[in-house]
Amino acid sequence: MRPCLPSRRRWVFAALVMPLMLLAGQSPASAQSRTPLFVSYNPLGGVVQALTAPDSAPPGANDWSCKPSSVHPDPVVLVPGTFADMADNFNSISPLLYDYGYCVFALNYGGTPGSPIQSVGEISASAAQLAAFVSQVLAATGAAKVDLVGHSQGGMMPRYYLKFLGGASKVSRFVALAPSNHGTTLDGLVTLVNDFDALGLVNSLVAPGCEACVEQEAGSAFLANLNAGGDTVPGVSYTVIETKYDEVVTPYRSAFLTGSNVTNITLQNQCPLDLTDHIGIAFDPVALTDMLNALNPGHPIPVPCLLVLPAAQPRR
Repeated sequence: MRPCLPSRRRWVFAALVMPLMLLAGQSPASAQSRTPLFVSYNPLGGVVQALTAPDSAPPGANDWSCKPSSVHPDPVVLVPGTFADMADNFNSISPLLYDYGYCVFALNYGGTPGSPIQSVGEISASAAQLAAFVSQVLAATGAAKVDLVGHSQGGMMPRYYLKFLGGASKVSRFVALAPSNHGTTLDGLVTLVNDFDALGLVNSLVAPGCEACVEQEAGSAFLANLNAGGDTVPGVSYTVIETKYDEVVTPYRSAFLTGSNVTNITLQNQCPLDLTDHIGIAFDPVALTDMLNALNPGHPIPVPCLLVLPAAQPRR
């Protein structure tokens, strides 16, 4: 699920940090043979593409001839959130991963092909679409496993694939940005409506247009089934990255998972002045550094709080 307005502070931060990175000669692509792509960190950067060509991939994604390197042997599959498509949701993440040398793939799901509104269908059916896409990626790249990066519903829906559709044997790492793992109260609105709507009339009106919205409500039957018996499955490393200022997944701690193979990160525990919200987390340099570190934990990058920490270094 996504809010209406992004955080302004993130734009200012990126506008200040990126020139310093370039002046310092520390562009993430400097160690790669690829021509680097521009990473804007702007939530509006992919909107035109999403509206005019919603089935098109974000920059750097879906090169089906890409073969993973020994440094990054797992292709990365990007999974967008509710109402979003891959073009607008991953306009920053996709070129960033490309510049760091990953084979990057992205998909739309749970929506009508050609529509900019995606990720609204029944979540179990969407998970089946993800399963088919991962199999396609593995066949094209020759890789044994993929890593997943998802935002919002895209940070929760793959857990159905991992738990019920055999995905655990095909996924190494799963990085979730502001995921709806335990549902949302939408700042109490869901609870209020359900308290006064014992017959479920509101959900019956919402479901035809967005079954995924109803299934992401706190206390839904779908989430009860998904979380029964534990949040995670063996063999997959989970990282959840969340912001205290998430106004869509509420309370924000409902994003977090429990399990021995889980790392939960609250952005403000690292950078107290980071005011990123739900939509902005997919474009926030702090969150995306955490994402890079989760995908390649053996070569951590300093988290760039304000301007006092080093810029992100390229992977070697």
